[in-house]
Amino acid sequence: MTMKMSAQTAVADDVQDPSSQSTDSAEAKPTANYAEIIYNGIWKNNPALVQLLGLCPMLAVTSTVVNALGLGLATLVVLVGSNIAVSIIRNYVSEAVRLPAFVMIIASFTTSIELIMQAYTYELYQILGIFIPLIVTNCAILGRADAFASRNPILPSAIDGLMMGLGFMVILVALGAMRELIGQGTLFSDMHLLFGDMALHWKLTVFQNYPNVLFAILPPGAFIGLGLLIAGKNYFDEKEKKRIAAAKAEAGPAESKRVRVTGQAG
Repeated sequence: MTMKMSAQTAVADDVQDPSSQSTDSAEAKPTANYAEIIYNGIWKNNPALVQLLGLCPMLAVTSTVVNALGLGLATLVVLVGSNIAVSIIRNYVSEAVRLPAFVMIIASFTTSIELIMQAYTYELYQILGIFIPLIVTNCAILGRADAFASRNPILPSAIDGLMMGLGFMVILVALGAMRELIGQGTLFSDMHLLFGDMALHWKLTVFQNYPNVLFAILPPGAFIGLGLLIAGKNYFDEKEKKRIAAAKAEAGPAESKRVRVTGQAG
């Protein structure tokens, strides 16, 4: 009898007024601010400079531009694909198993990228080594899946993954270019590992007869380079804050004067 009453109650709960269901869904539907998503991914909440996620591969393989670009593209594809997949299944996965499900999705995309790199860019895959499979453990990817994609529709989730991936890749390439230039005096060396024979002559020798600076290529150089990039971002952020504060300070006296004149006229 109790089970029958529970079943009737569940049916009664499911059968609701259509107008109330549409109202609830309209209220629950999030509104996506695409400009904010882009700004957060590229600058304000950059995974590398602000969240400081994915440091292990970022510091280990960014000795050249081609290594950084290869890892960045792989991470970008996994981020976009996993965000889309998580957004699609977000209403069908219970809270108890959502994290294992997200990890399985990320692992599936990572395995696909790994197989593609083995087929088309095998030498680069050998150079990157274990850091391609380790994309699965990148907290930036799991974090976006749990914090954003699981709560938003497909299009905003895809854009979020794209912008976060681009923000991460830009910092990887910038760090790789800095280390390659200081360490070897060149840029874009070995780009044929990623783009094939058409990139055989892309190498730029910036400094002739350059004595290689091994320190820049080793992990200590990566830490210092990343620190300089973070310091640069903090400098521009602080400069922007001062500009906004100065603009508000200039607008303040004018606004108060206008209020006083209006009050006297009244």
